[in-house]
Amino acid sequence: MSRLARYLFLFFSCTSLISCSDREPNLSAENAAPASATRIVTLSPHLAELMFAIDADDLLVGVSAYSDYPLAATELPVIGDAFNIDQEQLTILEPDLLLAWETGTPAHVVDDLSARGFRVEVIPTKGLAGVPSALRTLGELTDHQVLANAAANSFENELQTLAEESRELTPISVFYQVDARPLYTINGDHYISELIETCGGFNIFSDLDGLAPLVSVEAVLEREPEILLASSDAGPNAFIEWDRWTDIAANKYGNRFLMPANEIGRPTPRLLIAARAVCNALAAGRLNREKYQGD
Repeated sequence: MSRLARYLFLFFSCTSLISCSDREPNLSAENAAPASATRIVTLSPHLAELMFAIDADDLLVGVSAYSDYPLAATELPVIGDAFNIDQEQLTILEPDLLLAWETGTPAHVVDDLSARGFRVEVIPTKGLAGVPSALRTLGELTDHQVLANAAANSFENELQTLAEESRELTPISVFYQVDARPLYTINGDHYISELIETCGGFNIFSDLDGLAPLVSVEAVLEREPEILLASSDAGPNAFIEWDRWTDIAANKYGNRFLMPANEIGRPTPRLLIAARAVCNALAAGRLNREKYQGD
């Protein structure tokens, strides 16, 4: 299973089992993180990346497993993953603020950490709007508002530019394959689906429930996508299962594209790189469709 698949399955399991935190970040005057907070631990890889994005990495004393971007994040102590926290390591680090992931940090983990006396702030990052929102929230929590607002504004502006460039383009249908066996995709609530829409495409399974729903081959064939997309870490054989279905539009047009795994796998400013890749793929897909239909 690809890295992106594992990441989306975490979204999926937390959403469907209602086991993850649904709290909103609490920034009221009474409960706001103290301005003197200087020792922060992130409980998700993308939260560590967001801290670097607002130049607040000097406050990081610990990160969760798989925090590998930027490279400096790999040099920080690891306190476990979303489900298993190394309490001894956490105690040694003496953090005065823990940053949890709304969709991925289980509620019982947040509750347990709070009961142990740690201050925990839960950061939502669902959807594209969640990225600039999270940046601004972290800016408030770390007193890095200026840089956080600049990063958030830049993200929003670049997405808006891509959307405007794609507004008049002919729509094209897309199937995003999270994993081939079993066959998982993404619904309309996921940020990858939003990227597809930003680039003038539409996700053929946007109407399904659950962020990463299980689908059948028959369902894909019935909706006949004109483009197949998958993460690059699925490898060169990502679409080999579809070779037998020569009549599917995506195969007739030669529209099978791999998206950059590291950039599309996490809700951070690097999604802009993924957005450009998606737009480029859809642009190529339209040209291939026109060429095929013109022959």
